Amino acid sequence: MSSIKISPKEYEKMTRQAVPPSPLLKDCAFAFVIGGAICCLGQLVTDAMLRLGFAEDTSKSAASIALIAAAAVLTALGLFAKIAKFAGAGTLVPITGFSNSIVSPAIEFKSEGHVFGIGANMFKIAGPVLVFGISASVIYGIIYWMFTTVK
Repeated sequence: MSSIKISPKEYEKMTRQAVPPSPLLKDCAFAFVIGGAICCLGQLVTDAMLRLGFAEDTSKSAASIALIAAAAVLTALGLFAKIAKFAGAGTLVPITGFSNSIVSPAIEFKSEGHVFGIGANMFKIAGPVLVFGISASVIYGIIYWMFTTVK
């Protein structure tokens, strides 16, 4: 079996031909607008809960839960991917992207059963993010503690 030998420059040229250039400014604008709209929606939920007399912590939790639930439902209906294709990182950066990263693999492996399908696969994408986030926060906390308590 022979392997194809290509120089790095030839490979780069082939890649540029195969992948069209991304309209960076347009992509950034859509991400900003959609991400901002998602954050505004969260703020609207928070403000509505505050006006109904709920505590600030409860209102903020309700906003997070509402955004997570909305993203999960949109993912299940196949609409989140369409929005993300249009908005790019605007849907992935807020908490909605985290919800989508958990629900997508769960839906994909649903046919394999609840335990070995959904349960075993739903954290494939989100798991490493959780591990890195928690580990980084512990390390940053230790560093912060060292600089604030040790003189």
